[in-house]
Amino acid sequence: MTETLTIIVIAVGLAMDAFAVSITSGSVYRQMHVRHALRMALFFGAFQAIMPLIGYLAGAAMKNRILSYDHWIAFGLLSIIGGKMIYEAFQMARAQADSSAGDPASLVVVLLLSIATSIDALAVGVTLSLITDHIITAAVIIGAITFAISYLGCCMGRRIGHFFEKKIEILGGLVLFVIGLKILIEHLITGQ
Repeated sequence: MTETLTIIVIAVGLAMDAFAVSITSGSVYRQMHVRHALRMALFFGAFQAIMPLIGYLAGAAMKNRILSYDHWIAFGLLSIIGGKMIYEAFQMARAQADSSAGDPASLVVVLLLSIATSIDALAVGVTLSLITDHIITAAVIIGAITFAISYLGCCMGRRIGHFFEKKIEILGGLVLFVIGLKILIEHLITGQ
């Protein structure tokens, strides 16, 4: 897999949390208009782009000290994030908490949901510092994909409700785990 394709797949995996919340918000808030969906998608995309930048800066500062086992760190972080997403998908309280968080179109709720869904991207930023030097490009890709997927989730939520929510988050968790495994196996086989 090329570096850009890896970043795209990571972006899709990261966006699954925001997608699940967008579906829930769209199903709860029946009067959601295009401007509400756009605002939610914009906030989700922006936070998903900013958090990896912060994580990248932290990871880059430690890069020389962790170079000999960076592949294990990348695998560990992506596995933990993926496992967390899968675990949370099975927690019924999470879906209820998301749907009872208040008016999902309000600015405060959108801001809080944006922060909550982008925390994982902070840890992924540390991983990105180990696999790419093109963090701005990676952040733009992650933000743009999250924006598009979140907007789609809001629109889908109005029509299909909670049917796909858990499955999407499980898929996202599996994708992140597989990418971590790929990084580990490539390093163990090629030494790079």
